Amino acid sequence: MGKHFGNLARVRHVITYSLSPFEQRAFPNVVSHGIPNVGRRFASQVLKVVPPLATGYLIYSWGTQEFERLKRKNPEDHEQHN
Repeated sequence: MGKHFGNLARVRHVITYSLSPFEQRAFPNVVSHGIPNVGRRFASQVLKVVPPLATGYLIYSWGTQEFERLKRKNPEDHEQHN
């Protein structure tokens, strides 16, 4: 009746390996190795990431406050001097 979809082409000199789903362990050593690894990686990158983010936030907040300050009218400029 023809070839099935997965067997349409003949590929030579290609070796594939697979493991049965029943032999795989989905989350091996997550608690004993995974969590400490996340902590170690976070600690190694925090000094590279936090200072630029903090600087950017401080510049942004200063700029927003300065914009709001400059947007206001100065009451002394509009006083009527008689």
